[in-house]
Amino acid sequence: MRQVQVAAAGLGGALVAGTAAGLAAGAPAGAAAAAVVAVAALVTLWFVRRRVRAWSYTERDDDLIVARGVLVRRLSVVPYGRMQFVDVTAGPVERAFRLATVKLHTAAAASDARIPGLERAEAARLRDRLAALGEAKAAGL
Repeated sequence: MRQVQVAAAGLGGALVAGTAAGLAAGAPAGAAAAAVVAVAALVTLWFVRRRVRAWSYTERDDDLIVARGVLVRRLSVVPYGRMQFVDVTAGPVERAFRLATVKLHTAAAASDARIPGLERAEAARLRDRLAALGEAKAAGL
């Protein structure tokens, strides 16, 4: 999803930069400007790919682990018994790609976690499983 956005913006930016520089300073300047924008778009696309691959989650017996981050790695551990509710959201772009985001809400706002980019069926399965585990673990408190 994000890759398509970056590719479209990079292509559009290269066309605009190339046309503007070409009209202002000639064809060689236009080609150079388009090449610079295209290279910047490729670097951004590489970073976005790494960022998407950096998200992961693991379901354990007593908690859910959510890891993310490219440069700074962040690891969140959310105990099932501390979850208040699990939310599945999908904006217009996510819906176009049949994706959803699972959000875990706890009593402490700082410990809320999210897992973006899941397929709809996987997001629904995870929501149902986490809700059932949350109820079971909270009953023992």
